[in-house]
Order: sequence, then C-alpha cells, then structure tokens
Amino acid sequence: MRSIADPAPMYDMIELFYFAYRDFVGDADRLLETFGFGRAHHRVLHFVARHPGLTIAELLDILAITKQSLNRVLKELVAQDFIEARAGALDRRQRRLHVTAKGEDLALKLARAQTRRFAAAMRALGPDAKTDAAAFLLEMIDREARERILALIDAPGAPVEVRS
Repeated sequence: MRSIADPAPMYDMIELFYFAYRDFVGDADRLLETFGFGRAHHRVLHFVARHPGLTIAELLDILAITKQSLNRVLKELVAQDFIEARAGALDRRQRRLHVTAKGEDLALKLARAQTRRFAAAMRALGPDAKTDAAAFLLEMIDREARERILALIDAPGAPVEVRS
C-alpha cells in the first residue's frame, strides 16, 4: 500500500513529457543542424536574443551550467557572427552579450518553429490552454526559483498568464 508521501511513479506523465520535449526541441534541432549547432547553442542564442546585454555571469546563472561548458558554445557563436561581446558601459572589463543581425534572425526562426508547435496544441485544447499550460509548467519549477524565473520571462514580448 502506497502512502500519499510515496506516490506510484507516473510513468505515463514522465513518458509524455519526454516525448513532447523530444518533438518540441526536434523542430529546432533540425534547423540548428544546418549550422553545425546543437541544443546548447540554441539555449545561449535564445537567452542572449531575449535579454540583450546579459553578462556571462548572468547567462551562467540562467542556464545553470559551468563556465567551461558555456565558453565552448559562446566561442563558436561569436566566431560565426551570431553573438558579439561588447564592453560594459560602466565597467569596460565586463562583457555584455548581444546577438548580431544574423543571430537575431536565427533566434527568431527557432522561436517561430517552436511557437508553431505550441500554437497548434493550444488551438486543439481550447481558450484556457495557454494559462493552464503555463500554470502547470510553473509548478514543475523549484518553488524557490519561480519568482526569479517569472521576472526573467516577463520581459517585453514574453507575456505569461498564470492563474494563482
């Protein structure tokens, strides 16, 4: 007999989440392959495009990866003119990351590919789908990180409607 504290594994939900994520990132993966890039490149490009002027430290915090992991990917994106590092206005030693026109174009193509999948699913589920999906995903995030993440995604062009 299982207690509430020890629920049975939700294999169906685990597998649905896995397959949904696989197909969701697959749309972007196919486009990234044409540039010789992978998912790490996508994540870096996405957040730099969404938050121009991010520092490397801020990006490391968002992605929760090591500096070594970021350096390889960032070096490739800079070398191929998708991202540029500019000196900070107040502290010239600080490097602020920005997408180039080429980087903005790729980031937008990737976002549109993934948006098409979200939009199709939401059309199929009805008018409350976005609100319900956002609430579900927010609940999947560690409680202590939620406010910081909501602040990060609540930038111009990134409305998220979550029911309390």
